[in-house]
Amino acid sequence: MKKHIVHLDLDTFFVSCERLMNRELNNIPVLIGGTSNRGVVAACSYETRQFGVHSGMPMKMARILCPEATIIRGNSNVYTKFSEMVTEIVNEQSPLFEKSSIDEFYVDVTGMDKFFGTYKWAKELREKIIKETMLPISFGLSINKTVSKVGTGEAKPNNGINIPDGLEKSFLAPLSVKKIPMVGTKTYHLLRSMGIEKVKMVQEMPVQLMESVLGKNGISLWKKAQGIDNSPVVAWHERKSISTERTFERDSTDIYKMKSILIGMAENLAYQLRKENKLTACVSVKIRYSDFQTYSKQRRIPYTSLDHTLINITLELFEALYQRRVLIRLIGVRFSHLVGGSYQIRLFEDSEKLIKLYQSMDKIKNRYGKKAIKRAVTMGIGK
Repeated sequence: MKKHIVHLDLDTFFVSCERLMNRELNNIPVLIGGTSNRGVVAACSYETRQFGVHSGMPMKMARILCPEATIIRGNSNVYTKFSEMVTEIVNEQSPLFEKSSIDEFYVDVTGMDKFFGTYKWAKELREKIIKETMLPISFGLSINKTVSKVGTGEAKPNNGINIPDGLEKSFLAPLSVKKIPMVGTKTYHLLRSMGIEKVKMVQEMPVQLMESVLGKNGISLWKKAQGIDNSPVVAWHERKSISTERTFERDSTDIYKMKSILIGMAENLAYQLRKENKLTACVSVKIRYSDFQTYSKQRRIPYTSLDHTLINITLELFEALYQRRVLIRLIGVRFSHLVGGSYQIRLFEDSEKLIKLYQSMDKIKNRYGKKAIKRAVTMGIGK
């Protein structure tokens, strides 16, 4: 049975949320991110893109390119709430869906065409989301995730597109290779240096040549260019989490030691989030006393994967939780309500310098292991 996959993407999500709260922002260039020159653009409206502005760009550069733009620091709490509103609608209407980021979804509607046209169903889901949230959203429908995602990009702004079975290659052929989801800036420049600009050129190349240039990624890129993608829609569960615990050999009341351990736990879990391209929206801390009584406290937060944000919340929860002042046997940290996404969605709270620091730290950990670099306060506390 041929699959039918819908990809949904909220258009300029952060900007759209801000415009709902302030109609004066409609139809004017808007930048969201760090308001200082050292800040970074987290999101930008379509009106700014014609000037060459894009997310991840230093705010100083964006101001030069589009000096008339209105700059907003952003409110991650608001964006998280709107994301949850859309998620609830998708969850109510869909047989199987995957929340791939704060503003993107995949829905597997395979088999529904026997009872209800899948394109009609996708259009009605989009219309329901717009009606109930007033947020613009686009979708692409095809036989797999890659082609549907590319289709959504071509449907924008605020529209939908259906790529019929068998027309995947012809649909992709005239598009730029940078439209293929796995092609980042470095890969794009490498392909351009080889004279490859359109997907059609990749389609016509021997797969062995792509492999010799890009290794296994070259094979994946070649398959995607052919419109081949067998990756499934992974059912999304809000309670998905990662966690870690530490049981002491000897029960302790050494607060400094426990806080150091909690910092290390939060730091390692945050690194794991970024490595897996995930974000968390809930932090939990657990304490087990020497008498085996166990207590926990959690807090819902805007989606993030940044060390300093998660460490601060972890420590605040521990201080609120530790009330008995008796020996502690175990402590633990858990991040839940995970979704896919880059920590760059929090760029409006952080400077370009800080983001580059995280990227550099992650590169060191990826190469030499997660213990290769860590905060001084966690030194000497063991694993």
